[in-house]
Amino acid sequence: MARIIEYYYALASPWSYLGNRRLLDIAAEHGAQVDPFIIDYDPVFTATGTVPLPKRPRVRKAYRLVELARWSRFRGVPLNPEPRFYRGETEEPDERQAALMVTAAKEAGLDSLRLGHAISRALWAEERYPFRPDELLATAEAEGFDGPALLDAAQRPETVRAYEAATRRAVRHDVFGMPFYRLEGEPFWGQDRLEFLDRALRTGS
Repeated sequence: MARIIEYYYALASPWSYLGNRRLLDIAAEHGAQVDPFIIDYDPVFTATGTVPLPKRPRVRKAYRLVELARWSRFRGVPLNPEPRFYRGETEEPDERQAALMVTAAKEAGLDSLRLGHAISRALWAEERYPFRPDELLATAEAEGFDGPALLDAAQRPETVRAYEAATRRAVRHDVFGMPFYRLEGEPFWGQDRLEFLDRALRTGS
């Protein structure tokens, strides 16, 4: 039986975006499966006492930009640390509709992480604001999904319940930031811990 990597992420998280490809490569190498949970970071941050980006001190915000550029080069993943349509240092974008659309994809048995990554890529590498309905439809269609059907499903109560359940699951498992990975109960926070996740799959320690 394949080992399961639980993956908790958010669309507006550049760190989630930076780690997606490496995560999938690691899973494929070890014959593991990724179970992605897109979550609402506001309740998670509130429950765990995590300080959201707009409230962090100036020096940490400045260093974040350095690290984003550094990890973009290291991972070989295109990323603009200060994209045109991102104002997260003062106010996080509203990604709820997009997150619900990705949740709907997962509930339908589709490759929700592929859709989620494409939405994140639009923000962090393509200078687009991907959270508008027209952009969500365009992104979904470009990735081979039925955009209108997913956008419609995003409004259904059962999709909202699934999104909220994923968020509660994250809190229950002490997820306090994104991306966050769990392998058989062992936590790994941040895409810079993916090499440790790889090691755990390889050696069991």
